Amino acid sequence: MPALPSWLTDPLWDQFSALLPKRPLYDPDHPLGCHGPRISDRIVFDKLLQLLRFGCSYEGIADTTCSATTIRNRRNEWIRLGVFARLKHIVLEAYDRIVGLVLDQIAIDGSITKAPGGGQAAGRSPVDRGKQGLKRSGMTDGYGIPLGRVLAGANCHDSPLLAPTLDLLDDLGPLPDDITVHLDAGYDSATTRTSLAERGLHGQIACKGVKAPIQASQRWHVERTRAWQNAFHRLARCYERRTIVIDAFFDLADAIITIRSLIRRAWTTHRWDDRPWRRP
Repeated sequence: MPALPSWLTDPLWDQFSALLPKRPLYDPDHPLGCHGPRISDRIVFDKLLQLLRFGCSYEGIADTTCSATTIRNRRNEWIRLGVFARLKHIVLEAYDRIVGLVLDQIAIDGSITKAPGGGQAAGRSPVDRGKQGLKRSGMTDGYGIPLGRVLAGANCHDSPLLAPTLDLLDDLGPLPDDITVHLDAGYDSATTRTSLAERGLHGQIACKGVKAPIQASQRWHVERTRAWQNAFHRLARCYERRTIVIDAFFDLADAIITIRSLIRRAWTTHRWDDRPWRRP
């Protein structure tokens, strides 16, 4: 069963494969010279997509084409090469060039998910009876395109994560002169306003004690993106223990979300050979 439709995975793989180094089918330095051929990168990539989408274990997704050890080893190799981070950066640049990122309106919000296995970025969850949980402080543009995230334990408050999340804007290149950051009532503090003022940003912050529907703003974009990310069950229930692995899966999910939005929004304005026959 495919994890994602071909009109989405094919362009994703084309760009991903371009970032991989060329490797021989057989290792010329093998001491015996009689080992099996190297497993295709495309097979491992499809396995990672299934892991991300379905949230199953490595052993559960392994079969005769690829073992769980191969999936882990190839994943670690690609993380060391920075392939996942580069893929996300290239996809964001493509989206900005074709559609355009709405960087004058930024939304930031924190989200807690389960982390049953614990790990480097896990902590006691205040909303799940003290069980291990993961918090991500996510940032999106005005349409909901994910721009980055900061990982922390579930017991960390949203406010201290604001500054490192805003620092991710430095990786996006030229920014508009006036940027408005939309935040919920959890950020209603003097520390938040100081962090925004130091960076020359305007803040639209919901006030504590006032019902949310009355203060509805463009903050809903980040909440919608959070739902998109949680549709990838590997992120909604995290069993990875190392932060670099969690970030790699998030970068892959963000690249998928961005490409899906790019194809959907460009479907009515652009034509290309493998364009889906109907708007996705």
